[in-house]
Amino acid sequence: MMGETATNNYNTKQIISILSTVCDPEIPVLTIEDLGIIREINTSGSKPIITITPTYSGCPAMTMIEMEMRTALLSANILDFEIKTSLSPPWTTDWISVEGLQKLLDYGIAPPEKTQTSKLALFSEYAKVACPQCGSENTEMVSLFGSTACKAFYKCLDCKEPFDAFKCL
Repeated sequence: MMGETATNNYNTKQIISILSTVCDPEIPVLTIEDLGIIREINTSGSKPIITITPTYSGCPAMTMIEMEMRTALLSANILDFEIKTSLSPPWTTDWISVEGLQKLLDYGIAPPEKTQTSKLALFSEYAKVACPQCGSENTEMVSLFGSTACKAFYKCLDCKEPFDAFKCL
């Protein structure tokens, strides 16, 4: 805005507050904070450095997410910052917040289980996922890929409703 000067005197809480408005373009009920892709915010230097980790390498939403992050920071008059991407450690569904898991369920997407170590998928067998509509575990996978690569497509054999299930990583 005209007459205002930009400053780099922002703390981590302020930057998280600004970035908590940025939603995942593929699942708009989730923020990037809910997803846990913000790994670190360093405000000790001359400019804030925000480190993010994509949900999986090659995720097409990351370009849009980074653009939305830049827009949010610039709108808050933070003009000098850096956004870095780190692939190590790799993102895991364990980083989704409790609030994020509930938002998925409320939106009609079965949230991932915490720390799933099952290797059934290697043998074309898949764990039962509770239906987000009726709660039944009498479900079956229709397709390994749902509306996005990070979700599988299921159907409930009781209420007959189709639904996406967030894959455990």
